[in-house]
Amino acid sequence: MSTNQPYGPTSGHQATGEERTASILAHLSAIIAAILTAGWLSFVGPLIIWAIYKNRSPMVRQAAAGSFNFNVGLWIMNIVAWICVFTVLLIPVALVLFFIANILIFVFHIIGAVKASKGEVYEYPFQIRILH
Repeated sequence: MSTNQPYGPTSGHQATGEERTASILAHLSAIIAAILTAGWLSFVGPLIIWAIYKNRSPMVRQAAAGSFNFNVGLWIMNIVAWICVFTVLLIPVALVLFFIANILIFVFHIIGAVKASKGEVYEYPFQIRILH
């Protein structure tokens, strides 16, 4: 199977243990990085997984790309929140944005990790599609 073809239930490919583990890591690495860097580098883990597996596994490539693309949007949300903090008057808006971004990071990445553990690819909502 070509690595440029999307992975999915109709592809006829059964996920191996290594693919499931790497896919789970692609999702959870974003949470770990978000905790360690206050949300600033949540996209680095998925980017590393994508770079390693982009030509080896369509399933892992899609999981890591989706996780990365989703995190770029959350990263932009964090930048907007920080801009609001520095304007002082918009601190309440910043707090709401920080809260929403953190909830989204945890909820959607955990959903993605659970799907990956079943050998499925999770399609994140509102991605900024940079990696494929």
